Amino acid sequence: MMSRSGERDAVTINYVADTPERPRYYANDHSKDTVVIEPHPMPAIDGRAENLELDGAGFMLVRHETAQDLTDKASAPGYAAEIEALIQKLTGADAVVVTGAPILRFSEKSGKAGSSDNSHPARFAHVDLSNATGHAFSKRSQPEGKTVARAAHYNVWRVLSSSPQDVPLAICDARSLRGEELILADAIFDRPDGNDWSFEGYVVAHDPAHRWHWFPDMAADEAIVFKTHDSRPDVAQCVPHVAFDDPECPEDAQPRVSVEIRAIAYWWQ
Repeated sequence: MMSRSGERDAVTINYVADTPERPRYYANDHSKDTVVIEPHPMPAIDGRAENLELDGAGFMLVRHETAQDLTDKASAPGYAAEIEALIQKLTGADAVVVTGAPILRFSEKSGKAGSSDNSHPARFAHVDLSNATGHAFSKRSQPEGKTVARAAHYNVWRVLSSSPQDVPLAICDARSLRGEELILADAIFDRPDGNDWSFEGYVVAHDPAHRWHWFPDMAADEAIVFKTHDSRPDVAQCVPHVAFDDPECPEDAQPRVSVEIRAIAYWWQ
């Protein structure tokens, strides 16, 4: 049941079984996924009730208004500039580089999941980048002529639909990770033109010590910022995340529409 703080006694978190075969999952055709999902009931903590920091828990909720129409692809450059300014303000980094265009995702109830490239909600716990991928992507995108002391990857996630959200995002506190539950996997971007590409990430096995958070009733001027890789070893490295069904969301709630964008922050030597 929901308390005054918005906590859930238990929600279903889809973990991934640790099998002999290396898991792989696809951005569009999930019939080809080889992940074996293991659902587990886990408490979901209202993140609004805690003081969360990017280098501690690995994520935080921020107030952030955008002047962009994020359903219009033409808004991508303007939104990228806004996100670069946001991450620089939050982290104090010397430079921030947005990598890629905003990605729209839709809950299945909307009928639009899968209607555009990589538009399904993420239905099993994962981390976008493995340690090796994070290092490689950092090197690929770093500004020329600079010596990098630290590079960190961030995802900025926000809803475009009104609250309450039928399929919110759950984020796992980095301080509750042991590392052994992170399973190397291949994320494959299967494109309609056949120009597929892939990189290495993690899927996540169950650990009862995990502390999952969510942010109920997100508004248009809010965003979750969470970390997917950090080269600095003494801070939060990454956070597993997953879409889950809110069991107490009204049946007539507007289906969730969300947008995410990714960026790398750099600190110079």
